Amino acid sequence: QIFNQHNAEAPNLEPAFHRMAQMEPNLDHDVSWFLLPSYWAKMVVALISFLCFANSYDGDFVFDDSEAIINNKDLRAETPLGDLWYHDFWGSKLSSNTSHKSYRPLTVLTFRINYLFAGGFYPVGFHVINIILHCTISVLMVDVFSILLGGLQFSNKGRRLNLAPKSSLLAALLFAVHPVHTECVAGIVGRADLLCALFFLLSFLGYCKAFKENKEGHTFSVFWVLVSVVLGAIAMLCKEQGITILGLNAVFDALVINKINLLELIRKLVYKDKSLENAGLLRKGLLFRITLLMCGGAGILYIRWRIMGTGPPAFTEVDNPASFADSLFVRAINYNYYYSLNAWLLLCPWWLCFDWSMGCIPLIKSVSDWRIIALAALWFCLIGLICQALCSEDSHKRRILTLGLGFLIIPFLPASNLFFRVGFVVAERVIYLPSIGYCILFTYGFSLLSKQAKKKKILAVAVLGILLINVMRCALRSSQWRSEEQLFRSALSVCPLNAKVHYNVGKNLADKGNQSAAIKYYREAVRLNPKYVHAMNNLGNILKERNELHEAEELLSLAVQIQPDFAAAWMNLGIVQNSLRRFEEAEQSYWTAIKHRKKYPDCYYNLGRLYADLNRHIDALNAWRNATVLKPEHSLAWNNMIILLDNTGNLAQAEAVGREALELIPNDHSLMFSLANVLGKSQKYKESEALFLKAIKANPNAASYHGNLAVLYHRWGNLDLAKKHYEVSLKLDPMAPGTKENYNLLRRKLEQLQKKGG
Repeated sequence: QIFNQHNAEAPNLEPAFHRMAQMEPNLDHDVSWFLLPSYWAKMVVALISFLCFANSYDGDFVFDDSEAIINNKDLRAETPLGDLWYHDFWGSKLSSNTSHKSYRPLTVLTFRINYLFAGGFYPVGFHVINIILHCTISVLMVDVFSILLGGLQFSNKGRRLNLAPKSSLLAALLFAVHPVHTECVAGIVGRADLLCALFFLLSFLGYCKAFKENKEGHTFSVFWVLVSVVLGAIAMLCKEQGITILGLNAVFDALVINKINLLELIRKLVYKDKSLENAGLLRKGLLFRITLLMCGGAGILYIRWRIMGTGPPAFTEVDNPASFADSLFVRAINYNYYYSLNAWLLLCPWWLCFDWSMGCIPLIKSVSDWRIIALAALWFCLIGLICQALCSEDSHKRRILTLGLGFLIIPFLPASNLFFRVGFVVAERVIYLPSIGYCILFTYGFSLLSKQAKKKKILAVAVLGILLINVMRCALRSSQWRSEEQLFRSALSVCPLNAKVHYNVGKNLADKGNQSAAIKYYREAVRLNPKYVHAMNNLGNILKERNELHEAEELLSLAVQIQPDFAAAWMNLGIVQNSLRRFEEAEQSYWTAIKHRKKYPDCYYNLGRLYADLNRHIDALNAWRNATVLKPEHSLAWNNMIILLDNTGNLAQAEAVGREALELIPNDHSLMFSLANVLGKSQKYKESEALFLKAIKANPNAASYHGNLAVLYHRWGNLDLAKKHYEVSLKLDPMAPGTKENYNLLRRKLEQLQKKGG
């Protein structure tokens, strides 16, 4: 009844625009699925998409979130908003040679708004926005699939009709619950893909709106075509894939609006058929609209190229080993294998991993590798679908298959390595948009099976089972994305050859203080990738802390030999050499680190410690001053300056430095303690006492704070208070140096006073 009613309402308008769906078989006729009113269909899709990822709302910042959000200065209020347009996704200048050139200013802007509203780095708000975005996109998919599967038709009141309500609901549900989307939704940096998809779909729907006949009787609206271009530009400012919607709009225009038969068109172009105009290419308005799309796309790409400033980003071999292969054959065969893996993730999203680089997928180097079968299977399926899309006599079938393949392939092109090298092997986030094409093809395949099947209900139950399994898989995968420990450990079984997986598990364990277990994973990371300098650096650091200095030196020396500009490894090598009392080599390592990273406050701090050990006090003070200039909140550098000046008898200068430090870091109890010691020696007892008490309030379990306050009271003559704080200090640390001796002196003095008083 619904379809008859729709057909009855359809006005007899320009055939090129308003009757393309009316003359074709209806996909829903063969689909055994639920028929719901549009409002309820969208409510169901929204609810189920929410249930899939709801448990990620209170997750932590994980993996790339730390670099893109926590360490990204573009999120902070002190960074001018204008800088967002000249920085990449990670906060680096686009003109820098080290920039990844990922230009997504609108995504970074939403992170900044999140940060400002939350009042800091609280992940809940970030996660909630991601979940809302995915639910919104899934709801929009109902409208998008109704057009892609049912065609574009308007009622006499100008309302767009849904000619495939059952098919569009099924396709939208498949999209909403696909587990491969978990990275985009549960990982906060996935917001780039979500925002891109949102404006991608709005651009498509805006383009469709251009063909709603207006009051003047014009067959299409230039305004809505231009709106579509603008929305495509916004999508690209969220993530690079967004630009592909302009190409898809052109494909949709040719196939659905103008109903061009591609095979017939190619044949006429080859044979220079004079009836080319009848093929639809020159039909009124098509070339004009495609010209608008092409000009808009070219303009957007030109502006982006101008902003980038330099050439493409420089990736390393471990990021994308196939792209560094010398042989064209090896590159081609591995790229195609990567495509087959992406296709498999869409078909069977069971083995999911946060990172697929660093040996996770070994290179195929000969045709004898059994994995060649995956390539053959992929191209067998693709060629079969392309042949059906081009050669089928059924125009409805041609349209759906071509649109399905278009939405599957075109959004994936920026990640295909065909136009430029990308910085990954496989990335689940980049198939968020291509999954639209997969859902179209799945739904069409289901309709064909339903048409042939005698027991359609069994087929419908099977599809329901797939949806339910996907919902459970989404929930499980979302829970794994809630913390780095779960995320990294989940990858061990999927990519056991991935050095980065072992590195991240090790780093997570080291951050939690489990150094023994961390060493095991760092060693495995280095074994899997003998050039993994970051693993060497972190392993060297742990060995240094465990006083295994010679092995630490070997690892760090190898790291800087492999990557001579690795500033952190040079600094850590300097620390080890300092501990081995090879001071000249340590100094040289520190200065090499500073050469490669000009603004390196921690390195200046360690250089100052070296100079202090060598009694080069002026050099030490200068190094620590440099550290505080580069990082005004560098508490250790301030403290060391105060202590060195105090120990060398420069009390006035020590006091001035202490006051300067406390103005910048007013709540740092260690600075209060150091300045209180200086003031006590300067006989400014009252002010010293106030600072000691403030420091003790902030850190009541520090034995040295109570011990030094007791010394102050001892000097000041407040012996009872001195006795009280000596006792507290000894209770907290019975072995506190000097405290027991001072306490015994005080007790003898009190006994003498009592005898005199007696």
